[in-house]
Amino acid sequence: MEFRNGRSDMKVVAFNGSARRGGNTAILLRYVLGEVEKEGIETELVELSGSKIHGCLACRECSARKDGRCAQSNDLGNAYIEKMAAADGILLGSPTYVADVSPEIKALIDRACMVGGANGGMFRRKVGAAVIAVRRAGAMHAFDALNHFFLISEMIIPGSSYWNIGIGGNPARWKRTRKASAP
Repeated sequence: MEFRNGRSDMKVVAFNGSARRGGNTAILLRYVLGEVEKEGIETELVELSGSKIHGCLACRECSARKDGRCAQSNDLGNAYIEKMAAADGILLGSPTYVADVSPEIKALIDRACMVGGANGGMFRRKVGAAVIAVRRAGAMHAFDALNHFFLISEMIIPGSSYWNIGIGGNPARWKRTRKASAP
């Protein structure tokens, strides 16, 4: 398959920020990845559940070293940042926790944003999209938090006729409907 940019080796990496592996957020991300794969683009789903990733310490060591890495080396943060840097597109998924993103995805975006900015805009011009799972309310704030990461990182956010938010409680519901939301 040939793409407009002449490349056929594109890759999209998705990060599931839910503490529940295979839950609603993963179902939504897999749905999006399935659509991306139909276009011949390689995909990868990374489950943050059970992974060790710490929040940013604001030590600014990444600004001093400028090696594309965070100074914290005792977790998976640098491995995830490397996956983001190597990808053409980045999907970030999170459940809604108290009208915000999960602590796992928050740790990832804070560290990736700091490292990326300190290293000349590592994520500049990559494509980014947020996917939010919600039971009742608070999804817009979580959606905005992920989109702010993309914007601060000078990434491209594709437009849509509707928000990338899926409403539900039981993961089986997502499997039955196959659509997170519809206009």
